[in-house]
Amino acid sequence: MAKKFYVATTIPYANGPAHLGFALEVVEADVLARWNRIQGKDVFFLTGTDEHGTKNYQTAKKQGLSAKEFVDKNSKSFQELIKELNISNDNFLRTTDQKMHWPGVIEIWNKLLEKGDIYKKKYSGTYCPGCERFVTEKDLIEGKCPDHPKLEIETIEEENYFFKLSKYSDKILKLVKEDKLKIYPEHWKNDFLSLTKDGLQDVSFSRNKKQLPWGIPVPNDPEQVMYVWCDALTNYLTGIGYPDKKYEKYWPTDLHVVGKDMLRFHAGIWPGMLLSADLPLPKEIIVHGFLTVDGKKMSKSTGNVISPLELLKKYSPDTIRYYLCRNFVFGQDGDFSEKALIDRHNSELADKLGNLVSRVAGLIEKNGIEKTENKLIRQLDEKKINKLIENYEFDKSLNEIFCFIDLCNEYVQKNKPWETKDKKILYELSESIVATAKLLVPFIPESAEKIIKQFSEKEIKKGEILFKKIEEK
Repeated sequence: MAKKFYVATTIPYANGPAHLGFALEVVEADVLARWNRIQGKDVFFLTGTDEHGTKNYQTAKKQGLSAKEFVDKNSKSFQELIKELNISNDNFLRTTDQKMHWPGVIEIWNKLLEKGDIYKKKYSGTYCPGCERFVTEKDLIEGKCPDHPKLEIETIEEENYFFKLSKYSDKILKLVKEDKLKIYPEHWKNDFLSLTKDGLQDVSFSRNKKQLPWGIPVPNDPEQVMYVWCDALTNYLTGIGYPDKKYEKYWPTDLHVVGKDMLRFHAGIWPGMLLSADLPLPKEIIVHGFLTVDGKKMSKSTGNVISPLELLKKYSPDTIRYYLCRNFVFGQDGDFSEKALIDRHNSELADKLGNLVSRVAGLIEKNGIEKTENKLIRQLDEKKINKLIENYEFDKSLNEIFCFIDLCNEYVQKNKPWETKDKKILYELSESIVATAKLLVPFIPESAEKIIKQFSEKEIKKGEILFKKIEEK
């Protein structure tokens, strides 16, 4: 039986259209899903949208829409992005799905309650309306939320249900320290441990219906609505069928792909909930950085927010996927530049890969090929490339692949098959191109599959230009 591999992105909050940060995350997860399928694993890849919450309810009201109409519109944008980027997800989970999602969330709530880990108390605390969560003084910089510095921090007093996260604090931190719950890269593991050195505190698990009218009702308490933690985090279970037994086929999650702002919830609250529910913990959480644009943080006020759907009107999915994997070091912040995207497309995809494919296919069409020992392909270190992908070093793996493409182009120049008509040289090049394309499938699936098909035909023909040059405007 094939080994299973379950990968999940975070589910972005559907308070606006799809953004570039999510495009980065979902492409990275897709590379790993596709790569693991190639390794013969039984892969399940989950993504979706987080749709409840006060912010969505209030914004919908301002726009003259019902909350459902508002989130339907925004969730559609994320689903469209996934389709356009050629993402190979197996399910798209919406937290407003009362059939697929709600029963599992209620089941988890009741498990935690039966364990004695949910209790009700009156609480007064500082609350960031942008994050839609309670914050402490150490979360703030000069009294402001670093992620929403223009919003006023509110003081809220109400009676809510709380989850006893503190009960599991020592166990969670021990698991993280010992890499039994692995966090990669290492600096994000250290960051999490530093942030939680005083232990994990109990977290608010519900809101009064007057404050949060849009969400999953708390069982047996019509005045309370579940807060984001029990609702959104449980998607990783409900998205594979929980509470139906079929979820066991893929559980636990092998890999959570998260942004750095989501780490504390996935490494802290989520394991606490699972320990309370007596469910196995995820194996690994990998953390990507943020994207800036031309050196500046993306924000609506500066008008530099880049819509990935708008980018897809100008550039092919493979061009965007390639740039996101090639240009950024996993786990670090990266700067998005349209100029750099065009440069990568023109100099690497068009000039190196596209040119090689076109030249060699054209020469084979005229001269044919003759099977021989392939000395050229020995210089393609597939083992090293696969190891780099396994270690989430996408930029380095693509660098290795393109070093071999350079060697292939040099091989053409050196052996001059347009003069010699050497069918054996063309065989070596043809076989090397197919091997390269197979390694590129996780990154640029559409183009890579076209190359494989082109060079697997009985009669290899030149075909259309794979990557047309992009002119800078």
